[in-house]
Amino acid sequence: MINIELLVIGGGPAGLSAGIAAGKCGVKTIVVDENPLPGGQLFKQIHKFFGSKEHKAGTRGYKIGEQLLNEVDQDGVEVYLNTRVWGIFDNNIVGILKDGKTQKVKAQKIILATGASENAIAFKGSTLPGIMTAGAAQTFINVHRVLPGKKILMIGTGNVGLITSYQLMQAGAEVVGVVEASQNVGGYDVHANKLRRAGIPIYLGHTVIEAKGDIEVDGAIIAPVDEKFKVDKSKSFLIDCDTICFAVGLTPRIELAQMVNAPIIYMSTLGGYLPIHDNRLKITEDIFIAGDISGVEEASTAMEEGSLAGVAVAMELGKLDKNKGVKEIEEIYKRLAKLRSGQFGSKRASAKEEIIKKQMEMKGGFK
Repeated sequence: MINIELLVIGGGPAGLSAGIAAGKCGVKTIVVDENPLPGGQLFKQIHKFFGSKEHKAGTRGYKIGEQLLNEVDQDGVEVYLNTRVWGIFDNNIVGILKDGKTQKVKAQKIILATGASENAIAFKGSTLPGIMTAGAAQTFINVHRVLPGKKILMIGTGNVGLITSYQLMQAGAEVVGVVEASQNVGGYDVHANKLRRAGIPIYLGHTVIEAKGDIEVDGAIIAPVDEKFKVDKSKSFLIDCDTICFAVGLTPRIELAQMVNAPIIYMSTLGGYLPIHDNRLKITEDIFIAGDISGVEEASTAMEEGSLAGVAVAMELGKLDKNKGVKEIEEIYKRLAKLRSGQFGSKRASAKEEIIKKQMEMKGGFK
């Protein structure tokens, strides 16, 4: 059995940041990730981040990932790759599958940074080859340098859909359109305007009702929808394409939190069902969460939450002075407040406050 002070499950932006924050305080930490490379979504993100300097503004996502990996090495954090966590049991014993062998890890504290999974929508032909998520498309072009198709239709105008569409165009594909059921673009105008300037049509108030093709996608039928999302098939039309990508939101991956019987709450603003946590991201006496599992937001937010959870763990393990730790957490919350301001962020901030309030009201809840 492996004995460790902190086990971080998930090696994306939140998990790496948690490991760094705890490692700097001298906490013996292992980060595990099921993928062959750490960094999560960061290495798919070739665009420059927005925001302030403290949130890596002007730095491309994969560069931020490289910076985090360097810090992990410097702080003595171990990273287990190709390692799947299959269960959390009593006394903080975690089952992992590493190098084809099942092992047990006994951790004093655990941080779940398991991220989120991409959503999909169903329509006739939606299982044909040539249909994939936007994240899969990003993996093709930004990690493996392979075009997933030549003529691509994107579904969804959130930031992921807009950014991925632009990156597909940069990689040499023809983006034939972006379809959005809402009457408004879901992401930032700066991303949508890039597509408009490139001549890529954005079909607001439309949805895909069928993917055409016998053995693979060779077209898509889209139709307008009204304010109640009722489809008007009489005005449907065909778009020529060989690939259809979904960018229709993310759902927090809460399976491990459910295994430890953490209380769950539904927050549509944050992606769906997620664990109830306190203001230090604690869900049980010894388990914390960080990143998209605590509510789907941006990578910058995930990194801040990872740092917060790492600091909180270091305080509880006696590796960080309480007063110093409280000050660090206050500074993190100030930075999170900046990220959660504006049209989209304010709704997420309100949802987060509601979750924390709910935890404090729970009978027998920790404080």
